[in-house]
Amino acid sequence: MASVSVITVPAFTDSRSQVHHFFGTKQHTLAHDLGIGTPMRGVHGAAPSAWTLSVKQVHGTEALVVDRALSATDRFVGGWDALVTNQPGVMVAVRTADCVPILMHDPVQGVVAAIHAGWRGAVGAIVPKTLALLEERFGSHPKQVRLSIGPSAGVCCYEVDEPVLERVRLEVPSWKKVVRIGNGGKAKLNLKGLIKEQALAYGAVAQAISTVNLCTICHEDLFFSYRREGKVNGTMISAIGLPPKRR
Repeated sequence: MASVSVITVPAFTDSRSQVHHFFGTKQHTLAHDLGIGTPMRGVHGAAPSAWTLSVKQVHGTEALVVDRALSATDRFVGGWDALVTNQPGVMVAVRTADCVPILMHDPVQGVVAAIHAGWRGAVGAIVPKTLALLEERFGSHPKQVRLSIGPSAGVCCYEVDEPVLERVRLEVPSWKKVVRIGNGGKAKLNLKGLIKEQALAYGAVAQAISTVNLCTICHEDLFFSYRREGKVNGTMISAIGLPPKRR
């Protein structure tokens, strides 16, 4: 882990990958007003000349593919919960406050993805769908894709009600692995665990999946939390991108 305001993971920082990435904290968010659907430069954690793009998130499973260079005049109107790019100098970003940020990188095909997954997106299989998109559009094999699962509501705190639990039971075959029933029959959902199970089931390799085991609800000093605060006071930014081309 690195820096005061962002978290990085070793899986993306070796000399071969040459990828820029970060999971942001509350402090990082307070320093950046990231526009929605508008590329911007100067985001801490990104390469100095890189564009960073965040879009409207709708708790779905659709992905926006950015397969061309960006400019300050670009506008992306619509809603997506995964962003994918093979463009050097473009950072794709998601915003979370208890939901799970997932970053992907295929160092062989040169493509990255950033994903926002709450319980709806996770149950809807946004991670396997994004892996499938990487495979179809860019020739990525799931075994060569590196994934990092970022800070989010942990199983220690993420209590779900019966309607959510029913959806999980119906749509997740391995639901017993990711649901913890506590005292009084209250259920807690392991969102990080669910996402990892889905990635492995699609063909990702366990050694290529890393997890930042920090709960956003527990760590008030580091993260905003919708569950803890009862409203959206802010969201953390997480992003990944290929470095700009050398001139």
